[in-house]
Amino acid sequence: MKKQWYVLYTKARSEKKTALMLEKYGIEVYCPTIKEVRQWSDRKKTVEVPLFNSYIFVHLAPKERELVYAAPGVVRYLFWLNRPAIVKDQEIDTLKSWLSGEVLAAKVQTLKAGDCLSIHQGPFKGKEGVIQRVNANRVQLVLKELGIKVSITTKEAISA
Repeated sequence: MKKQWYVLYTKARSEKKTALMLEKYGIEVYCPTIKEVRQWSDRKKTVEVPLFNSYIFVHLAPKERELVYAAPGVVRYLFWLNRPAIVKDQEIDTLKSWLSGEVLAAKVQTLKAGDCLSIHQGPFKGKEGVIQRVNANRVQLVLKELGIKVSITTKEAISA
């Protein structure tokens, strides 16, 4: 049978470790990551974090779906309408091309929940979303085309 992309739910903060273990078992895995600047008391550091918390994608034939449970960190498959959620190859390719750019950044100027926002740089360049929440250095918005929530770091937070 033809291989398809499935969405796996993992334990919290174990996406990258789980993806590495699945790769060791010979399973094709995609764990989309972005770079973020993290602030410690004595320094700033750019770290690579998963784009989707607790989710990774696996490329398997339907009969091979049970193989993933051998890896530590796998909780379950994500289901949609009582069936395992399937992601189209084209959507995975689009996600990979978006994430091939630089750190996602947007300048926040008097934005509020409900406003529409066009993203002008980073992996989601050219996409539009509706703002759900504005914090001091982050904006949460829902991308219209994908129906997913994205958290964007403001430019001031990166350069400060």
